[in-house]
Amino acid sequence: MTDCRRRRQGFQSVVCGLLSVVVLGVGGGQAQSPAPALTPEETVTRYLDALKAGNLPAAYDYMTVAMVQHKSRDDWAKEQQWSLQMSDVKIFEFHVYPGKVEGDKARVPDILSSQDNFLNQLVLPELELYTLIREGGRWKIDQQQLLERSEQGKWFPTPPPDGK
Repeated sequence: MTDCRRRRQGFQSVVCGLLSVVVLGVGGGQAQSPAPALTPEETVTRYLDALKAGNLPAAYDYMTVAMVQHKSRDDWAKEQQWSLQMSDVKIFEFHVYPGKVEGDKARVPDILSSQDNFLNQLVLPELELYTLIREGGRWKIDQQQLLERSEQGKWFPTPPPDGK
């Protein structure tokens, strides 16, 4: 084997080693994946905690591939950051209620207190319902919707704040 060929193999080994560190996330700087044992309610809570803190890369880990539209963590986080800044979204608090699990699908309601420049300028409570599915062995958010008045009684046994 020539010296040139040996150097090339040595360089390839170093590059492969560095790529392994980056791919496995051992290089630091990336948000950790959520723990596999999270309940649907814990998943929604951690997602909302991450949003409230402005930690969009962490929020990414709690959503399905479809929910992030098959985008990379960085691309999705940058896009969401821009959207949140443009609408001046502020999350004040939230309360996650017990969900309902049916097989590999769960629905989790919450009441969100937030404000933005377009849809909720008056800080009215938003009654939301998250649909989660199992993806990669973990509960992940696949859909988020605002509940209509006719659907609220099914998820919130007592009238929500302000009767909305």
